[in-house]
Amino acid sequence: MNRKKLQKLTDTLTKNCKHFNKFEVNCLINLFYNLVGEVTERQGITIGLDRNAFRNILHMTFGMTDDMIMDRVFRGFDKDNDGYVNVSEWIYGLSVFLRGTLEEKMKYCFEVFDLNGDGFISKEEMFHMLKNSLLKQPSEEDPDEGIKDLVEITLKKMDHDHDGKLSFTDYEQAVREETLLLEAFGPCLPDPKNHPQLFHSHPRADGNSHLVWPRKDGNCI
Repeated sequence: MNRKKLQKLTDTLTKNCKHFNKFEVNCLINLFYNLVGEVTERQGITIGLDRNAFRNILHMTFGMTDDMIMDRVFRGFDKDNDGYVNVSEWIYGLSVFLRGTLEEKMKYCFEVFDLNGDGFISKEEMFHMLKNSLLKQPSEEDPDEGIKDLVEITLKKMDHDHDGKLSFTDYEQAVREETLLLEAFGPCLPDPKNHPQLFHSHPRADGNSHLVWPRKDGNCI
């Protein structure tokens, strides 16, 4: 991409991006095209990051391991459902993923946990997510029973209207009362303690600031 196009794209995305400044948007655009370049060489795809490339980033950079959650995070970024995360989806998705407000993160997490997209987190969805995220103990005769019990405990805590499933209103009320419930059904956000450099702007010599993203070689961009 030539400098003029990059400048125009940076300006456009910065206007609509709440949590990154111009330098950080520019940094993330360059990172995106580096990542897409790797995919292009291998598969001949130039549209954006496909599911596998994106999941690899979630795993390698953020330590995510749950296939179901990673798939839902991909769908959360891929707003137009074309099977690729394009550059604007990348910037806006990371804005919430890394620095979103509690309100933004609640909406994002609820969408991740609502596996079939019907506007509710059902008992069955809770069961599948908790089964994936909990370690199976060798001594347990029937671990599924323990997970079913956990689902019932979770519903008792979060299902405020007692209809046997969680609406966004139920979920929001529960999280506002206890923020640890934000990721009640599995880790779908990065841990600031593991990646503090991604969550704050870093000062530059020119008085502006930028995002520091870890590279495979241990350095940052």
